[in-house]
Amino acid sequence: MYPALLGIDWLDPEWLISWFGPFVLVGVCAIVFLETGVLVLSFLPGDSLLFTVGLFTATGVIPYPIWVVAPLIFLSAFAGDQLAYTLGRRIGPSIFNREKSRFFNPENVERTHEFFEKYGGKAIIIVRFLPIFRAFVPVAAGVGKMPRRHFAAYNAIGAFLWAIGVTLIGFFLGQIEFVRNYSEYFIIAMVLIPGIPILIEMYRGFRSTMRKRAAAAAEASRTPEV
Repeated sequence: MYPALLGIDWLDPEWLISWFGPFVLVGVCAIVFLETGVLVLSFLPGDSLLFTVGLFTATGVIPYPIWVVAPLIFLSAFAGDQLAYTLGRRIGPSIFNREKSRFFNPENVERTHEFFEKYGGKAIIIVRFLPIFRAFVPVAAGVGKMPRRHFAAYNAIGAFLWAIGVTLIGFFLGQIEFVRNYSEYFIIAMVLIPGIPILIEMYRGFRSTMRKRAAAAAEASRTPEV
């Protein structure tokens, strides 16, 4: 797997699942919770882990039914974001003012904060599919004092689409022999594909900005000189 090639076995979903052994479900849920709930652990594998869990559940490597696995992962993802939101409300400014370190980049916080300010509640759902950044938007929502009830609703939708959706994709594709034989490539794809939504949103924002500039230029050309 690609992380292993870089000498980072503990970021390899297959290695993690094997290392957890009989406590695999507890371990997976813990990683999902920590990746979304603790900023300094946002580098932990998310999308690739869920896909691999679904695939391994389909093949019997993970000895639990999918109807147990997927809901538990959903609850872990939901709880992780709720924790991040609560931290944002209580100690948000101190988080935003932290210095750059190996596991924390304040630029990620600032960019995600701007993204949240622009898209509001929709950002909570969209960012679920963006590695690293999905841990920052809940903090931004907390700092911005978004009503807890509203945040929980968006969080539930995002956690459901991400946790259950990606896990089920892995589960159903894992029943196809071709996918099982080339699982590494499909797992890598699950890391890259989540970036598509943000690219679409960026394109829409760029197109909207260009329209406004064109309209402003046209208006200026029609304004008579004094």
